[in-house]
Amino acid sequence: MFKRFMLLAVTATMMCFAAQAQKFGYVNTSEIFNVMPEKATAENTLKQVSDKYETEFKNLQDAFQKKMNDYEAADKDATTPQAIKDRHNQELQDDYMKIQNFQQTAAQDLQRQQDTLLAPITQKLQNAIQAVGAEGGYTFIFDQAAGAIIYTGTNAEDVSAKVKAKLGIK
Repeated sequence: MFKRFMLLAVTATMMCFAAQAQKFGYVNTSEIFNVMPEKATAENTLKQVSDKYETEFKNLQDAFQKKMNDYEAADKDATTPQAIKDRHNQELQDDYMKIQNFQQTAAQDLQRQQDTLLAPITQKLQNAIQAVGAEGGYTFIFDQAAGAIIYTGTNAEDVSAKVKAKLGIK
């Protein structure tokens, strides 16, 4: 029993010394990212593109609404043949699908442009964090905003291969 206690005490002491040799840091990337001047420029560009898409979308909706009103008036006319009413209905369905497709394409394009514009800013922030980590001798730098490790220094060991081996993954 005494030997176990001594072994536990020695192990705990060694862990304390090992922990003291490591240097940890944290950063709030969200806060820093939001004050980077490049972000404002990217947001302005995205706003301009978004405004253009919104204007076009409104134009499509207005044209659709006008066409629908015209067709409803024609469809209420008892002398309008059923074939014309059916064609009107099909045209409205086609136009509605075009509006839906436009909306989806616009959203995808905006997301793609956002990714393209923000990627270099994110990389610049990541490079700065890595430089600070290397210069300061940090073992780990944690992202306070995301709760993740975003820098691993040279004092840390990547145990991924050992974990994979333990799981039988090659």
